[in-house]
Amino acid sequence: MSGDLTSHTTRESTEHDFAVHDATANPATLVESALEAFFASKRPQVAAVGGGYPAAVEDLVAFVLRGGKRIRPAFAWTAWLGAGGDRSSTSAPSVLRACASLELIQACALIHDDIIDASVTRRGYPTVHIGFADRHRGLGWSGSAERFGESAAILLGDLALCWADDMLREAGLDSDTAARISPVWSSMRTEVLGGQLLDIEAEAGLDESVDAAMRVNRFKTAAYTVERPLHLGALLAGAPSELVESYRAFGSDIGSAFQLRDDLLGVFGDPGVTGKPSGDDIREGKRTVLMAVGMQLADRDRPDLAALLRTSLGDADLAEDDIRAIRTALTELGAVDDVERRITELTERALGTLDGSTVEPGAAARLRAMAVSATQRQY
Repeated sequence: MSGDLTSHTTRESTEHDFAVHDATANPATLVESALEAFFASKRPQVAAVGGGYPAAVEDLVAFVLRGGKRIRPAFAWTAWLGAGGDRSSTSAPSVLRACASLELIQACALIHDDIIDASVTRRGYPTVHIGFADRHRGLGWSGSAERFGESAAILLGDLALCWADDMLREAGLDSDTAARISPVWSSMRTEVLGGQLLDIEAEAGLDESVDAAMRVNRFKTAAYTVERPLHLGALLAGAPSELVESYRAFGSDIGSAFQLRDDLLGVFGDPGVTGKPSGDDIREGKRTVLMAVGMQLADRDRPDLAALLRTSLGDADLAEDDIRAIRTALTELGAVDDVERRITELTERALGTLDGSTVEPGAAARLRAMAVSATQRQY
């Protein structure tokens, strides 16, 4: 069986390497191919463990391959191209695999985030911990189904983080390039975990200021969604420091604007588009910039609405009518307009940075389109 899998992996890698050199190939498709080849390479090792491990790992594989826009690898790949990377070069397949490994960081973050937030759906499917709890319950296993589900999901999230390192290490980068990106990779992982801790501290009510909410956005989402992928892509290409700094400034602003848009979608979004019930951010007690601005404005102008916003945060039993009342309050207070203004200012500043940089024109045009798409998503 392992011989068949090896030949299958080699065939997929060869086809994938050829596709990387095709200028018409969709980056998301290339990332999918790289991930599938990596997962195939791991199956013999997982099978050797036996028991329920292979089936559980296939749940992780399905989670990673099920949807997602591959935003992080796309930013890294486009940054590499924009800094002089050549998709027809022999190094291009290795660079693509390194970029694709970012999806496994994302998988870890999402799986653990869903546990922390007690979320029940993700992209229209049960979250990983809920899926395992349902399996435990359906098979009549002993013990707590909920505890089993959370435990299994924590381990799969950990595995995704480990495999992100494996995929990067096994990408085939030369030693100089690997050494150049290593500190950035380490910083990114540290930042996203720190941002997650700041987020749960905020939910505990330690700091409800707008600055605190922006700090969470910066480290929990903006850095590892846009800024650090662009940083990695630039260093993969050996970009000069001036271009690296332009990428980072652009990425920090677009990443923050992306999260602000996500804050709005978390309250006003269509569940059919977002994959999560509308209003879940409020039920989960998320102290987003939207809510922080709303409470700040309410404290100044409408104490009654300030009480409504504060008592609603973290109330898992809020009905749809309650969510509608909060939407109305946030709109009337001017919090929605405030966040929209912030998104516009961040996006315009980022695009100005991009225009003034030395990014290759074709890649710059793609980055501009990606920035607009990320920050102007509709409700």
